[in-house]
Amino acid sequence: ENTLNQLLTEMDGFATNTGVIILAATNRADILDIALLRAGRFDRQIHVELPDLEERKAIFKVHMEPLKINKTVNIDFLAKQTPGFSGADIANVCNESALIGARKNKKVIDKQDFMDAIDRIIGGLEKRNKIISQHEKKVIAYHEAGHASVSWLLEYANPLVKVTIVPRGKSLGAAWYLPEERQITTFDQMFDEMTAALGGRASEEINFGKVSTGALNDLEKVTKQAFAMVTYFGLNEVIGNISYYDSTGQQEYSFHKPYSEKTAETIDKEISKMVEKAYQRAKSLLLKNKSKLVILATLLLEKEVIFSEDLEKIFGKRPYDDKGSIEPVKTEKKLTKKTKKSSPKTNDQPDKKTVEKESKSQVPEKEQTDTLF
Repeated sequence: ENTLNQLLTEMDGFATNTGVIILAATNRADILDIALLRAGRFDRQIHVELPDLEERKAIFKVHMEPLKINKTVNIDFLAKQTPGFSGADIANVCNESALIGARKNKKVIDKQDFMDAIDRIIGGLEKRNKIISQHEKKVIAYHEAGHASVSWLLEYANPLVKVTIVPRGKSLGAAWYLPEERQITTFDQMFDEMTAALGGRASEEINFGKVSTGALNDLEKVTKQAFAMVTYFGLNEVIGNISYYDSTGQQEYSFHKPYSEKTAETIDKEISKMVEKAYQRAKSLLLKNKSKLVILATLLLEKEVIFSEDLEKIFGKRPYDDKGSIEPVKTEKKLTKKTKKSSPKTNDQPDKKTVEKESKSQVPEKEQTDTLF
């Protein structure tokens, strides 16, 4: 309290100071004392978002300038690989890539060094000495192959960059995607993302006749997304064009929901129906392409890391790159603000962030990876 009063006195006291501009920065403007935000004080607020694609390119250029870089390194490619990265994250990528190159006694930093640096920052250190049974490794491979296959076959799912079953951090497998940075999103786009997220669990059921606990992160993700679609974005025909989103943030402190018990039951049913529909859709796609799924999983077991080029050899060119013929979900399209995730999630440490309608598309989630177990 004394600090606040002194700050206000210095800013707006009896002393007359001219030509002085006071700047301050915070990442929690919502908890600032209202007295600080009154007219004549900090009344002009500038929101600084995480850098977009073009801004990331410019930041990469700055940090790569003092480094000896191989000519094969493409800044545009690196910028696309790092959605949601801050300037500090990008600086860290450049530093890590230099260290990785130095450990390998290289005279210049190449593309793979940058990719390894991004993987390390996103997923943590490789743990090749982690003891995993052959059966578990097979389950992980089919799980990740399921994600990759469904994503490849859906129009709005993020295109795959690579899939790995090499343990990193707390995850035993991961798939990296190249997200499209959207500002608004339709039902079909969100539903395709849900379907792709459930592709791993669907693959386990199809190939082993049972599912494992490895899909915790996927289930958490689709449940939150379905909840947001039903209660926030008005993307459910039964609930209708109603949003229970509270932009003031006061609802979390309330003991009462902004809807009745009957509506709460309806919301639960609609969320369950939506998730189940996405799951059955994922199963249907994988059953139609089961032979290709098996080839992909076998290749993943053999190589441990596969890239989009490997999927193209197995599945052919991605259908929707040329607007193929897979029928989209038949439902009314509505535009919404897009929400997103941030750091990689694992079963041991699920992401606790709630869906925020006003957040920038695909940004809170540093990377587009699905982690297993």
